[in-house]
Amino acid sequence: MSDAGMGAASAREADTLHRFMLENTGVRGEWVHLDRAWQAVLERHPYPPVVRDLLGQACAAVTLVAATLKFKGSLILQVTGSGPLHMLVAQADGQGHLRGVARYHETPPEDGTLDAILGADARVMMTLDPGDGGERYQGVVELRGQTLSDALDGYFEQSEQLPTRVWLAADGQRAAGMLLQGLPDDSGQPLSRESEDWNRATTLAATTTAAELLQLDAGSLLGRLFAEERVRLFDGSTVEFHCHCSRERVATTLQSLGVDEIRSILAEQGRIEVTCEFCNAQYVFDAVDAEALCRPDSAQPPGPDTSQ
Repeated sequence: MSDAGMGAASAREADTLHRFMLENTGVRGEWVHLDRAWQAVLERHPYPPVVRDLLGQACAAVTLVAATLKFKGSLILQVTGSGPLHMLVAQADGQGHLRGVARYHETPPEDGTLDAILGADARVMMTLDPGDGGERYQGVVELRGQTLSDALDGYFEQSEQLPTRVWLAADGQRAAGMLLQGLPDDSGQPLSRESEDWNRATTLAATTTAAELLQLDAGSLLGRLFAEERVRLFDGSTVEFHCHCSRERVATTLQSLGVDEIRSILAEQGRIEVTCEFCNAQYVFDAVDAEALCRPDSAQPPGPDTSQ
């Protein structure tokens, strides 16, 4: 780790997550740049710019928040509503893996408000999935604000004990973001949102621009924002696109539909085809494979564990 200083943006900061501390303030932070990982998301689905940018912001956000958690599972950020863009989903885990997808009925207005894009009834949901069969934790709030950053700030204000703020940006090349979070003191009490340290840190952070988030490396950005603070910047970790889908997972999902539904699809189509909405991998179950899933003792799906 090192003190943050000014430096030119470089390829070594691509797809990198950094943790940092504002020393002697009780405020910590996360910074992320998504480059190849973000391009991998876009390669699988073409999106209109307004949808693309909101999904990129969601991908940056879920990566930042996942980095603050001590867990082995995954964190899922989901925004749903009745607007033209009716679903955003981004998922990140403790191993630096990321994936995301958006669904829209029609192209949303480029200069529209979040209400116009996502619908006045839109909600923000975060789900912590331990991934070991344990119980999921889920928080849901109504979406409020002019930007996705505003909406997530509202979520944290209602759902998190620790004060948390995020700043997000995305375009067709990269997605980026920064998170600040107040730490508990020695007695375990969270830093107050009314404290001088928190107000000063968030006021300084709020002077950042989307262009700076997208173009500057961590040291350059933090050096500009917190020039009068002592910033401790930790070594970065890599973030990469990775989809968790597999033939086994698809088979388990099909089995959950029940024998009647499996046989109904088989009778209508002759085989079952499932395409992963995140990575576009296609899994095909022919008549023999599908019938094997109907057996009570079917523990493993038939056929090779490959997508077509």
